[in-house]
Amino acid sequence: MSDSSILPPARLRPEAELARDALSTPVLSRAARLARWAGPATRVDAGGGLVDEQLPDAAAELGLSGEDAAADASEAWRVAVDTGLVEVVDEEEGTVRAGDELSLLTGGTPQDVLSVWLGALETVLGDASVPDLGGLVDAIAGGEGSGELDLDALDWNPEAEAEFLDGVLGNLYLLTVGEDKAGDAPVPLPALAASVIVPDDMAEPSNDVLEQVSDAMMRLDDQFRMLEPVGLVEYQPVDEALMADADEEPAAPVDDTDVARYGLVRLTPLGLYGLRARLLEAGFEAPAVGDLADKGADALLDGTAVYPPAAAHA
Repeated sequence: MSDSSILPPARLRPEAELARDALSTPVLSRAARLARWAGPATRVDAGGGLVDEQLPDAAAELGLSGEDAAADASEAWRVAVDTGLVEVVDEEEGTVRAGDELSLLTGGTPQDVLSVWLGALETVLGDASVPDLGGLVDAIAGGEGSGELDLDALDWNPEAEAEFLDGVLGNLYLLTVGEDKAGDAPVPLPALAASVIVPDDMAEPSNDVLEQVSDAMMRLDDQFRMLEPVGLVEYQPVDEALMADADEEPAAPVDDTDVARYGLVRLTPLGLYGLRARLLEAGFEAPAVGDLADKGADALLDGTAVYPPAAAHA
């Protein structure tokens, strides 16, 4: 998909409705709660993250518990800082205060709220392109005491990983705004992974390509689990029984023909808005239904000439 492509028009929900959806997402609502919780005693490290000693209190403020509580609280704080809900006052002292963007969540326009949410989306998308922390620790340890990240040992290319995820999300966008009603139904994860792995001119995927699709599915399973709390997608994860070791006896019979067990993903109305905004920023022509409503007949006819019939009618 080149940035000169004219994409089918997206049917967007009203901004007020999308803003309400954004405010109710776990990622943004947690970030806002921590921004209101932060005070004179709150301390951050050199990167703006909460110091370890304060993560338990932050997790308790969010009502989080369990082994992922500290990590989820840390993510919420990072989103708060990245979106301007929290501002670092003194880097040396590590002090913070509520940022100007926090007031937009209650007193701003729907567009203001969506702008903050788009910032949160970028943070989560960046996190989704990073390997698991265990792999990072091993890669740093592989630096032979230098403290440097050994990307070769990790087998991770940041640019390639971000490009892969962008390609997957681009295809999901196309499936959502396409001519037929396929966008109303969830997309099987194997089909979505294959759409960016299998060459268009390959009639029958080779074993090597099928293995690449399988690996991509596992990466996407982790990534969509991270992207659901920010409101981008609705996601049914891969059945864990399918990922059990071949030597292990499954607890229950596994139906390999049930495609839902391999993961299902659907773009939310908020996610459609967010991906369209990212496509526009990247230089794509991504129209929306209603863009030409206040234009003259000549602009309407010219603008819809490249649309599929159903989209032109809408």
